Amino acid sequence: MVLCIATDDTHSLSFLSLKFGALLKSCRHLLENAKKSHMEVVGVSFHVGSGCPDPQVYAQSIAEARLVFEMGAELGHTMHILDLGGGFPGVERTKVRFEEIASVINSALDLYFPEGCGVDILAELGRYYVTSAFTVAVSIVAKKEVLLDQPNREEENGSALKTIVYHLDDGVYGIFNSVLFDNICPTPLLQKKPPTEQPLYSSSLWGPAADGRDCVAEGLWLPQLHIGDWLVFENMGAYTVGTGSLLGGTQTCHITYAMSRVAWEALRGQLLPVEQDEDAEGVCKPLSCGWEITDTLCVGPVFTPASIIEGRKENEMWRMVRGWGLVCGKLRSLQESWLHRGLLLWSSSLRCPSAVTFTAPSCLGTSPRDFLLPTPTCTL
Repeated sequence: MVLCIATDDTHSLSFLSLKFGALLKSCRHLLENAKKSHMEVVGVSFHVGSGCPDPQVYAQSIAEARLVFEMGAELGHTMHILDLGGGFPGVERTKVRFEEIASVINSALDLYFPEGCGVDILAELGRYYVTSAFTVAVSIVAKKEVLLDQPNREEENGSALKTIVYHLDDGVYGIFNSVLFDNICPTPLLQKKPPTEQPLYSSSLWGPAADGRDCVAEGLWLPQLHIGDWLVFENMGAYTVGTGSLLGGTQTCHITYAMSRVAWEALRGQLLPVEQDEDAEGVCKPLSCGWEITDTLCVGPVFTPASIIEGRKENEMWRMVRGWGLVCGKLRSLQESWLHRGLLLWSSSLRCPSAVTFTAPSCLGTSPRDFLLPTPTCTL
């Protein structure tokens, strides 16, 4: 058994100590009861909550874990595991960077759990590893203009002030559920670069659910957008797809993978056994069924025989390949800056592509630019 202790997560985005974690003053009593029940406590864990802005909270928690280790040793428990929890930032633009947190943690470990003390140090780095791995693109499916109720204020051209409400094809019950759970206000990037002289309007983004809480972002200033335009959101790899639900009348997304040949070559050596490299076409793995991104279109699966895409109608957009879900058969031109990025196509139904997600190994060093995506309506 591992004893979880509470932390000071008052400034974190997620207050996990409200749900679990024993106070330090209760730990001796718990350890005594465990010993009486012939249960061995082998370590201590804690979680400072996601988005913790103060690295010293980690140091304080490690110090308290040292006290619990000493209590356990007095009571006859052989403790050898320390779990530092998760919530580590996976992006650069945060109040505190991962390197700062790691520096504080290492100093605290050197003081309280020095090397050679016989304690295994664990950490839950899921968010750190995957946050920046995916970028989501969603399309606008509806819009409306709402006049602001401010009778004495007008825009420079004399027209009444207004805000524009855009409805997207996914919302907080799908890939944007971090808005609810992490209090994140995602900021979109525009697919099409607007003219510099184009005016900006107060805007808000809403999901497809018939629910007043399905608000993705408010208080944005965006140029005039139109139905069918795409909005791009970076750093959407953590707690997006995996925590989606069917609440609000929404549907889960179908996912298909695609990547550039450069990205595949960078990964294949790590994913496929050496003896299978020369016969990659015969390997039935998720990545072998992905679509390759080129500078002109999304062509057939990288290592799938081309015969499976022959004889298709020119206007066909979506089809099934080897049971791995929906795949885009025709994509319009992609800008060169996207050649090294992968592509995930999300669809809330078989007849309407819902969103697109790009991913690339961090070593490729790509960044978002303008690109073209398929129109948001199509038929099989």
